[in-house]
Amino acid sequence: MKILIVEDEELAAGRLAQMIKKAEPDALLSGPLDSVSETVKHLNSGAAYDLIFMDIQLADGKSFSVFEQCKILTPVIFTTAYDEFALQAFEHNSIDYLLKPVNQEKLNAALDKFKKLKEYFGADDSNARIYEIIKSLHLPGKPTYKDRFLISKGDSMVPIKVGDIACFFAEEKAVFLLTHDNKRHLISHSIEELSEKLDPKLFFRVNRQYILSAESVRTVYNHFNFKLKVELKADPRAEILVSRSKTSSFKAWMNGEML
Repeated sequence: MKILIVEDEELAAGRLAQMIKKAEPDALLSGPLDSVSETVKHLNSGAAYDLIFMDIQLADGKSFSVFEQCKILTPVIFTTAYDEFALQAFEHNSIDYLLKPVNQEKLNAALDKFKKLKEYFGADDSNARIYEIIKSLHLPGKPTYKDRFLISKGDSMVPIKVGDIACFFAEEKAVFLLTHDNKRHLISHSIEELSEKLDPKLFFRVNRQYILSAESVRTVYNHFNFKLKVELKADPRAEILVSRSKTSSFKAWMNGEML
């Protein structure tokens, strides 16, 4: 099995190579390539592989741009520290999406998935046939929303499920999420981006500053000028007002209806 590694972090590339060799001792590894430009040049030279492990954030940009400059039929396993690119990854030959730090068990599972696809198709042109199957699965359908956020915590990162989140709010040009146990975490999304990434059945943008989860609401009060005031279970001291233009839709949402 010929495998190409595209990764701009030397330590991460070395660790990934070791794990691949542990799972597949006979694998022939190439790379690591650390940039979009280098990867494009290499693949356009005619180099062919059975499988590519590709980081998303490379030295000179996101690896998705490689697919705009090369015709790649090879299945790809993406590796990244960020979970927000999963949907985009599966539009580019992805058969799996591994969050860093990658562990041996998940890497083994991803390789097993690839081998089962190869075994199923069997023929020498199986990569092209796998590519066609992958593309056929990317048909328009129900939107997929984020179910967790990866939060930086010192030198480590921890995932937080959306079910544990009370609200998102903007404060002094930064955006935070607040958990139900009243812990705040800085995140790298704008309120506008979050409005598109969150399930509208679970979250509602009440004004320009706040997005609330239904589970976070303790009490709703009528307020001045036909607005509503919301008291949160996590932080009852917060002054959260529902914009006048959104009061009807907010009430419907809280009542389990979608306008």
